[in-house]
Amino acid sequence: MNEPSLSETARTIFLRSLADCGIDEAFRKRVKSGEGENSRCLLFGEHCIDFAGIRYLRLVAAGKAASSMLHAFLARLPALPGCDIAGVLIGPHPSGVPAGFQAFQGGHPFPNEDSLRGARSAIGMLRDLPGEASASNTLLVFLVSGGASAMMELPLDPAITLADTIAFHRALVHSGASITEMNCIRKHFSAIKGGRLALAARRISCLTIALSDVPAGRLDTIASGPTLPDSSTLAECREVLAKYDLLRQFPPAIRRFFNDPAIPETVKAGEISARLWVLLSGDDLAQAAARHAEELGYTCVVDNTCDDWDYRPAAAYLLKRIRELRKTYSRVCLLSVGELSVQTLRGLETPDHPVGNGGRNQHFAVHAATLLHPGDESLAILSAGSDGIDGHSDAAGAVVSLETLGGGCQEPGVRDRLRASAFAALERFESSTFLESVGARIVTGPTGNNLRDLRILIAEN
Repeated sequence: MNEPSLSETARTIFLRSLADCGIDEAFRKRVKSGEGENSRCLLFGEHCIDFAGIRYLRLVAAGKAASSMLHAFLARLPALPGCDIAGVLIGPHPSGVPAGFQAFQGGHPFPNEDSLRGARSAIGMLRDLPGEASASNTLLVFLVSGGASAMMELPLDPAITLADTIAFHRALVHSGASITEMNCIRKHFSAIKGGRLALAARRISCLTIALSDVPAGRLDTIASGPTLPDSSTLAECREVLAKYDLLRQFPPAIRRFFNDPAIPETVKAGEISARLWVLLSGDDLAQAAARHAEELGYTCVVDNTCDDWDYRPAAAYLLKRIRELRKTYSRVCLLSVGELSVQTLRGLETPDHPVGNGGRNQHFAVHAATLLHPGDESLAILSAGSDGIDGHSDAAGAVVSLETLGGGCQEPGVRDRLRASAFAALERFESSTFLESVGARIVTGPTGNNLRDLRILIAEN
């Protein structure tokens, strides 16, 4: 029986890591139950919630993992006879909607009408709590995951239209700005982000349970921080706008909004009572991948240095690292978690004609393949999103090696043709089409999860 190729091994590590980070399993293992008299208490990290006195339970689940998180959370609840439970679910494909919940199919990567309707319903539900609801008998739970920045949106200026809001989000996504920079701008634009959703809760007890798809230490940027105090400022927002020349790319209504000197600041520490528990993060994904790589006999190194970088220096950096590591180790696996930025062709995309296909993972993979040289035999490079979706494609990402561009082919014409096709795909932002033609894509379908992107560089001597 033939040994699996390094590309196949990298795929296996990625898929097993995804399976290990399942949301149902994480709730089952990490949400602890009380004992005896405290049997109706649940421990979410350091936050102990006594459900015995909860008369009103309200939930808002938003993001790519909204449905998975909501069902897993409800499954862990103790019996709550007489408790009034209701909520709002905003996700890509809401399914199995519980009684008493409103469901909305929010848009991604750009908002749609349901994004606005869902945001209005979430704010309305919090503002319309029964008169007897209080901090002692009411609990608000926010289940937040990546993608909610687009799926749950509402402009702070009610005169701004949905079309203008979509154009605003499109300019941000294609600007080349990092996720932290984009979310800084989104927070100051939105009536629901930057802590403003929690502000509608009138200081009633709130708990946010999150899947982290953001850099370490920037948890208030998850979904643009609808329920947490915002650490960014309006001054920083204006700096990012200037850095990427974004005002010129926005519709007139958006330019007027950001040019208004009276734009209010986002919610700051002390203005809301916020409790946060991170259920899963990119670190969990990296740890799972490291465990599986070590089980296969590889020495594992995790290096997230290039998180939030442009894809080109990130590819050069990671290739340099794996080349150095393989001088020391005969079998080595380099892991890197985080999101890279890709600046696309400005002004060329319309709602009906998106720019190219693929996304940052496939774009990175094609670029990395063009950097490989004959000394990179027995090396595979994988880049894929834990949500199973990469830009304008049905793939999660791709895995490439020297063979992807004909490195093992004895016919120079084949190698030249493949390299030319790869460079053309990068120029036209059609990475997915090219990778499909060489059988390098990874297709998982939407995973119902979102823990950042994972890059796996695996090598043997």
